[in-house]
This record gives sequence, structure tokens and C-alpha cells, in this order.
Amino acid sequence: MAELSQLYQELILEHSRAPRNYRKLATTDHQAEGFNPLCGDRFTVYVQLEGDTIRDIAFQGSGCAISKASASMMTQSVKGKTESEAEELFQRFHNLVTGRANSGGDGDANLGKLTVFSGVAEFPVRVKCATLAWHTLRAALKGRQAPVSTE
Repeated sequence: MAELSQLYQELILEHSRAPRNYRKLATTDHQAEGFNPLCGDRFTVYVQLEGDTIRDIAFQGSGCAISKASASMMTQSVKGKTESEAEELFQRFHNLVTGRANSGGDGDANLGKLTVFSGVAEFPVRVKCATLAWHTLRAALKGRQAPVSTE
């Protein structure tokens, strides 16, 4: 179990140091800003749709290792998915990080690499860090203009 925890920590740190899709999209259909006042995390999520499918997604901003890694892995996970599939993935991820996943210790098997965030449930204050980009994505897809706050 300790080896798995170490592997999870390494993956989160690697995504934090070299986040995927960390850029501003040249053309976007939707974008939103998110802010976590507790940590000071702040991200903008950019989405380009093709019909109801997320053709491309990117983000920019700053935050702790957990929030940046979560944003990075989120962009990889939702690219190519429909808006409803992205919403379903958000719900499964949120259940994982809040300790409500319905699996025996491994979190939600359908989350793939996102299961690295299963340990966040043990640190409730970090749930907001892990979910900031996800809430921001939801706001972007719904066309909300006001910045998203985790408060």
C-alpha cells in the first residue's frame, strides 16, 4: 500500500511540474475562471467544442500541486468526450475525492489515472484544490460569466 501511495504522489508531482494542455487555446467556444480563496489557486479553463464533443481543452493559471495536477489530468480525461460524458466523469471524480466512491479501496475503477486522487478524501481541505478545475470546466460548458469560487 505504501508503494502505491508513493506512485500516486509521484504522478501528481509529475503532472504539477509538467502539466499537460497548459496553454491558452487560439480559438475557444467557452472559457471560465476559477478561484480557490483558501489556497489562492486560480485557473482559466478554455474549451473548444465540436457539436457537443470537447474537441480541445486547455488551462492556465497557478495553484498547488494537487490543483495543477488535477487540472492537467482533467484535460487529458475529458478531451474527446461529450459534455454529458464530462459531467459524468466529474461526478465520479467528485465522489472519489470526497470519499463517496463505491469501490473497495481502489476508488472508481472507471476513472483510470484519476484514481491517484483517492487519498484526497483523507484531507477534506484539499478537496477544493482537487475539484477547482473541474468546477471551472462545468462553468465554462454552461457559459457562466462570473468566476467560479470554491467557497
